[in-house]
Amino acid sequence: MRSALGLTARAVLPVLVLVGAVAFTQWLVGSKPEMQRRPPTETAYSVETVEPERGAHSPTVSVYGEVVSAARVELRALVDGEIMEVAPGLKAGATVAAGDDLLAIDAFSYEGALVEAKANLAEAEAELTAARSRVALKTESLAEVRTQLDLAERDLERGRTLVTRQAGTEQSVDERSLVVSQRRQSISQLVNEIAIEEAGIKQQTAAIERLRWRVRNAERDLADTALKAPFDAVVVNETVEVGRLIGENDVAVTLDRLDAVDVEFTLSDRQYGVLVNDGGSLEGTPIEVIWRIGDTPRRYTATVERVGAEISSARGGIQVYARLDESQEKALPRPGAFVEVRLPGRVFADSIRIAAASVYDRDHVFVVRDSRLERRTVAVLAQDGDTVIVAGEVAPGDHVLLTRIAEAGDGLLVNETLTPPAAEPATAVRAAGTVQR
Repeated sequence: MRSALGLTARAVLPVLVLVGAVAFTQWLVGSKPEMQRRPPTETAYSVETVEPERGAHSPTVSVYGEVVSAARVELRALVDGEIMEVAPGLKAGATVAAGDDLLAIDAFSYEGALVEAKANLAEAEAELTAARSRVALKTESLAEVRTQLDLAERDLERGRTLVTRQAGTEQSVDERSLVVSQRRQSISQLVNEIAIEEAGIKQQTAAIERLRWRVRNAERDLADTALKAPFDAVVVNETVEVGRLIGENDVAVTLDRLDAVDVEFTLSDRQYGVLVNDGGSLEGTPIEVIWRIGDTPRRYTATVERVGAEISSARGGIQVYARLDESQEKALPRPGAFVEVRLPGRVFADSIRIAAASVYDRDHVFVVRDSRLERRTVAVLAQDGDTVIVAGEVAPGDHVLLTRIAEAGDGLLVNETLTPPAAEPATAVRAAGTVQR
């Protein structure tokens, strides 16, 4: 009997403990003092905004190119001979100024040729002077003989009159006729001699012209013994040294003009089409050239001068050449330099430039009005690096959201910080005639 009661007590006791624990727990929960709940608060996001400027904006096309010489000249020897002198600084990479003597060729034979040409000219001019003097002398003699002929003819007429009056003889008339005939013969001879002398003067004048040309040619040959730099240039290469025999038309020095430097670059079919699809032309377009050398990039201005005649399949596009502005204070890059080229693209009127992160789903942005976001529809016109050019419902004075928020939507509460708009890229805007929407 006792064992049965013990078993029953051991079975009921855990149940009683469990029931008691549950009841005690419920009493504790029921007796807990109620806490006063705070009303829910709305989260405000701290964001940055910008007030974009509405106007004409242009994306920038960035490509890479190479600096090339616009005027490379091979200076050739214009006369042959032994090189007697070479400019000390005439080495590849050196610069020379216009008019600098580059080399001198032995001038002895050319000086002798000039002396001989001048002597021949002086002799011919002296002979011309003598011929003209002879013509002048014979012209005076001709005038005197004509006077004597006139006197002889009048004397003959008087003799014939005396014979008619029977006061003279036939013999005197014959003698006077002979004198008249001699005078006429002398005149004819002098006229022929003068004609011959005048023909000789013409021949001598022609000979003098030839001799004068020979003198000029000799002077030029003598001057050509000194090879001079035709313009300010950098020496590309030289093949001269003292004592070397150089032949006429041999290349002596190759020069690149310093103030005529082009940038050659390639535009793809797509890039070229984007730049000219408005019916415009690249010629005359101002561009920016960046030469990254050392820690600080050097920036230059240039102008597109010409476009290749055909699309190069090897380069995958069309060649474009731009002339660097020579008036820039900094030294122009040397040919062969690898540079970045930035060209202004199409101009979009009545547009705004904003950060690409401000555009959601490429069709809308958010503006802040009374500390809350409002959605505005836009259309992306062009991508330009980390910025985009858009047109749409953004009005002047609107503050466009810059900070990217995943929860962005109409009515979202924000605390804004207005930042100044980013400046337009340094690349010059194309001419106003290309403005499009």
